[in-house]
Amino acid sequence: MNDALTGLRLLPWDGPNEKPAYTPDDNPEGMIARLADRMEREQLTAASDLLELARQMLAVGEPLAPEQSRFVVTRLCDVLSNTLRVAQSRGMRLTSRDADE
Repeated sequence: MNDALTGLRLLPWDGPNEKPAYTPDDNPEGMIARLADRMEREQLTAASDLLELARQMLAVGEPLAPEQSRFVVTRLCDVLSNTLRVAQSRGMRLTSRDADE
């Protein structure tokens, strides 16, 4: 892991110029950390809901219209990106906690 990022938490939203946003990870009960936790939960719930919708659309057995396919694929890309960022953020925090111990 990059030493410059040690002690920082990757936030579940972009910073300026669509770059990753970070906050110090020394206050897990702080306002930014709580906001990030809530947004991560919402992002994971949205991913789960969209996955269920996509499965239902595929289960119908009829071909999807191109606009339906494009909508679902676009949204799946969005929620997958968010989910990967949540996983990366949580993984970074696990790695930094392991290093502290």
